[in-house]
Amino acid sequence: MKFFLKRKHLSTCLTYLSIFGPGIVVMLADTDAGSVIVAAQSGAIWGYKLLFLQFILMPILFITQELTVRLGLVTGKGHGELIKKEFGTFWAWISVSTLLVCCVGAIITELSGLASVGALADIPVRKTMTLTLLFLIFIAWTGTYRSVELIALCIGAFELVFLWVAFKAHPSLSEIKTQLIQIPWHNQNFLYLMAGNIGAVIMPWMIFYQQSALLDKGLSAKHLKIARWDTAIGAFITQLIMAAVLITTAASLGKTHPGSLNTVQDITNALTPTLGDAVGKLLFSLGMIGASLVATIVVSLTAAWGLGEILGYRRSLQDHPLEAPWFYGVYTLTLIAGGLVVASGINLVKLSVAVEVMNALLLPIVLGFLYMLAWKTLPEPYRLKGKYAVFTGIILGATSLFGLIAGLMGIF
Repeated sequence: MKFFLKRKHLSTCLTYLSIFGPGIVVMLADTDAGSVIVAAQSGAIWGYKLLFLQFILMPILFITQELTVRLGLVTGKGHGELIKKEFGTFWAWISVSTLLVCCVGAIITELSGLASVGALADIPVRKTMTLTLLFLIFIAWTGTYRSVELIALCIGAFELVFLWVAFKAHPSLSEIKTQLIQIPWHNQNFLYLMAGNIGAVIMPWMIFYQQSALLDKGLSAKHLKIARWDTAIGAFITQLIMAAVLITTAASLGKTHPGSLNTVQDITNALTPTLGDAVGKLLFSLGMIGASLVATIVVSLTAAWGLGEILGYRRSLQDHPLEAPWFYGVYTLTLIAGGLVVASGINLVKLSVAVEVMNALLLPIVLGFLYMLAWKTLPEPYRLKGKYAVFTGIILGATSLFGLIAGLMGIF
């Protein structure tokens, strides 16, 4: 009897683990090269003053992505499909155009991050881009959704090294407490970087990706509870990594030589005081590779899925490339275009902050559609309603408004 119960318990655990994935993958992709750089810049310039924001954004991130999970599993449709169905083709194109702009910026940022890591090892940019693109094209063209997801999870796990780096930086709790009550709300540069942090956490492509990934994995409404846990755990991990990067630079550069970071080498230098040059460079490279690769996979797939939801072409990793040529074609061309831009040379740090601020400026459109779909499209048992609907509306509205205002004030 005990043996039977143990086997049943093990079987249940394995079932849960097989459903896990889309939430954690999209959250690991959320802590991409741009997010790592924004967090590092925040710590280097403002010390621990932006640390509070990382933890405030944790529940907001979960609330946002939980609506995405609900929409995908209950309706069985992608985000672009639902917008087209409920609001028409025009608004669907507005939404997908917003998505594509964000995807282009994100892919250039991710590939630039990988090029910068290659430069630390004296590998030419063109060689880094060629090897990276061949690897990413190979895993998509030859794998299924589950194999691509597993590869993304394994690669993304490298990001966890940032937690160890933050621990070894020995942050001062008294300094953290002091700085958390010294917030320079009227400083233009502080607001600009705050908007960048908001845009680095809540990104338009995350909504499209997770909804499409759940469907490509074959999940349905009966998996809603487990998918929520998948999302919650992912949100916790990604914000912990963001906080770790910020703490690392705040405890080193932010304490001794506060100021803007201009290159990836500057960020690497923040790790060397406590870890040494070789170890610091190695750990940063592993973390950045994990962040950049998993995000590149996710963002490229999102662009191909999102466009397919509007144009109607076949769009599943379960399909052979000959069965879904447009899907694999868009995925591949997106990567090649990003690689060509990066090979031409670009300042990664400035680009990363600018891309995340752009994400914040686009939040009203993205979160507006998300909220209206959850309120209008879902059947009664799953619909956003009552006090939670009001609470969610206030949270998403305030986040969109604050990101927009902070971004505009930081720019102008």
